Amino acid sequence: MKNFALTGAGGYIAPRHLQAIKDTGNKLVACADPHDSVGILDRFFPEASYFVEFERFDRHLELLRRKGEDERVHYMSICSPNHLHDAHIRLALRLHADAICEKPLVLNPWNLDSLETLEEETSNRIYTILQLRVHPSLVQLRQTLLASPAHNKHNVCLTYITPRGPWYHYSWKGVKERSGGLATNIGIHFFDLLIWLFGSVQTNIVTLAESDRMAGYLEHQNANVFWFLSIRKEDLPQSSRQTQQTTFRSITIDDKEVEFTEGFTNLHTRVYEETLKGNGFGISDARPAIKLVYDIRNSNINQNSQYQHPYLFQPKKV
Repeated sequence: MKNFALTGAGGYIAPRHLQAIKDTGNKLVACADPHDSVGILDRFFPEASYFVEFERFDRHLELLRRKGEDERVHYMSICSPNHLHDAHIRLALRLHADAICEKPLVLNPWNLDSLETLEEETSNRIYTILQLRVHPSLVQLRQTLLASPAHNKHNVCLTYITPRGPWYHYSWKGVKERSGGLATNIGIHFFDLLIWLFGSVQTNIVTLAESDRMAGYLEHQNANVFWFLSIRKEDLPQSSRQTQQTTFRSITIDDKEVEFTEGFTNLHTRVYEETLKGNGFGISDARPAIKLVYDIRNSNINQNSQYQHPYLFQPKKV
C-alpha cells in the first residue's frame, strides 16, 4: 500500500482520482483545497488530513517525510487549477514523491524542460492522465490504423460539444492565464488522442477562436483533421437534445463514425494501475499535445473556407 496526497480535493476531477487511489488499494493521507466543499472525502478516505492553507499542507507533508518510509507520501495526485500544476509537481518531487497530474501537465512547453531536469535531479517521476489512450475502443482503433497502409492520409472530423453554464466563465477555467483557454482546458485530451492516432502535426490552422467555441484544421503525419470544440448548449445537435444527452462526441475517419460513447468509466483507475507498475504516461508523452495547444492559443485566425469544420456550415445535420 502506497501513501497518497492530493491537491484540488474540492474540484470536478478529484473524485475520479480518489476512486482510482481506492481501487488500486492505496491510501490518501492528506489533501488540500482552499475551498472547503470536500465532503466527497467521507465516501473514500474519511480519515485523510485536510488543509485549507497550502502552507500548512506543505509543512504536514514534510513532517510525514521525516517520519520515514511508512509515513511519507509516495505519490501526489494533482487536481488543482491548470496554472498551479507546475508548482504542485515541484512540491511532490521535493518530497521525494512521484507526481500524478491531471491534464494539461503544464500550460507552456518550456516548463516541461525544467521539470525533466528536476526528474533527473530527484530520480522521481512525473506522470499525467491521458485516459483516452486506455479506452478499449480507441486502443483497438489505433491498432487497426497502425496495421493499415500508410501511403494515404485519412480524412478526419472531430466534434466535441460539452455545454457549461455561466459559472464556467467566472471560474478559473474561464481565465486564459489560469486554464490555457478552451483548447487547453477542454480539448487537450482530444488533441493528444489525434497525435497518438495519426502522428505528429505538420500544419496547424485556427479558423475560430472564441471564449466558448473554437475550430481549426490540422494536418498530421497520417491524417487531415477538421476539429470543433464548444461549451455552448445551443451547439448540441438536435439528436442529442431529443435524447437529453448533455455531451456530444464524434470522430469520423474517412466518413465512418468511430463509436466510443461508452467505456469511459474507470479509465482513471486503468491509468493509475499502469502508472503504479511504472508504465504511466510521462513528460515525453504529454509534450506534443501541450506544444500544439500552446500554438493554437497563439495562432492568428484564418477564415479560409477550405479549412472550416463542416459543423459551422451545417450544424443541424451533425
